[in-house]
Amino acid sequence: MASLQSDADSGVPESAIWQTRSVGIERIASAAIRCSITINVIASMGTLNTGLLPAELTYLQQAVAILMWGVSIYASAFVRPRLRLQFNPDLIVLVAFYGFAVISVFWSSLNVAALMKSAALAMTTFGAFCLVTRIDIDEIIGATALGLFVLVAASAFFAVAVPDIGVDHSWMHSGQWQGIYESKQTLGFVGAYLMFFACYLKMRGQGWPAFLATFLLASTCVLASESRGAGAVALAACALLVTSMWSVTCMRLYAVLPVVMCLAAGALFLYFYTTGYDAIHIGDASIDFTERTLIWHYAISHFDDAPLLGFGINGFWTIPSIYDYFEQNHSWVLDNYHSGYITILIETGLLGYMLFAGSVLLFSNKMLHLISAQSIDRSHCALIIGFVVLSFQTNFTETTFLRSTMFTSVLLVGFFFATCRPVRQTDL
Repeated sequence: MASLQSDADSGVPESAIWQTRSVGIERIASAAIRCSITINVIASMGTLNTGLLPAELTYLQQAVAILMWGVSIYASAFVRPRLRLQFNPDLIVLVAFYGFAVISVFWSSLNVAALMKSAALAMTTFGAFCLVTRIDIDEIIGATALGLFVLVAASAFFAVAVPDIGVDHSWMHSGQWQGIYESKQTLGFVGAYLMFFACYLKMRGQGWPAFLATFLLASTCVLASESRGAGAVALAACALLVTSMWSVTCMRLYAVLPVVMCLAAGALFLYFYTTGYDAIHIGDASIDFTERTLIWHYAISHFDDAPLLGFGINGFWTIPSIYDYFEQNHSWVLDNYHSGYITILIETGLLGYMLFAGSVLLFSNKMLHLISAQSIDRSHCALIIGFVVLSFQTNFTETTFLRSTMFTSVLLVGFFFATCRPVRQTDL
């Protein structure tokens, strides 16, 4: 007759049993976080083509992304912190900026979309904190790259096999790849981010076959979408990544580039504000960045209407008179600033932009200290600097700052959080 023996009677200490169970739960939770990242990337990186998802159902993408952030936050409660942040000026100003952006909804038009964006921004900002403190940066990048690869591979398939969906047939962009997306620009920047992450993973020991397959597929999508700007920015970021690993001096120089770009954006604001021009005039040349400057000029022309606090999150284009006037004058309106810097200025005002610039200044200063003290893994440092520079450069002509669900936008916040560590702490 067989007898059953409990764990307590087996001679195994109860503390060891609980420790084994705890490790098992932590592994499952970490795996859940990595899976949620990949699904989040697939769902959130851009609006899908209406041939794949009808326009009235695009909210499902945001719903899936928010659900995945919920999974990630919940799972992080079962994972011990790998990185403990320090309550210092870096963290205070960063939280102050995103907190200010969240509460700015109260002086916006208070429509449902604005309230939902504010709530989503609060949730994803907290999610970014949980992410970088619970799992290793390399695990985050691996899961992110997997999601981007799925998107790029699917886009290439549709461009070749289902050109009615995968190729843009509009008069302006006829023949250019848009893949599974509504816009060719989205495909270009998804490919650009994947090029950058592929280079990083190669530096961390990924094999040549996987690297070449990923990098060549991503660069093919960038070239076929004719997003030359995205490709150039991605190659520059890859070069920055490589040279940072070669030279600490280069790394220090690159660490201050975000501050330089914030100042350049400020100079751009001042140019349009003082001149009243709707394009950049250099000699006889007039540069409008595919009519983006028309949007920039129009938004800045309303700066005096709400100079200190801004119009609130999602509170500018929702004003009927502002929306209608632009549409009547240009016969089109995109409901998009096409500049992350102008988004911050117009929606959070001068106070919000000063908080943003302050957080960037403190970020660059902290990176310089971390580099000098060797308090962070060098490859992680190069990754963070390269990704921040890539994101800041992108935001001159596209809007990713303050995007509440787009994963790479939230990852930028996570990397800012990752630098809010004690200078003498050894990277885990």
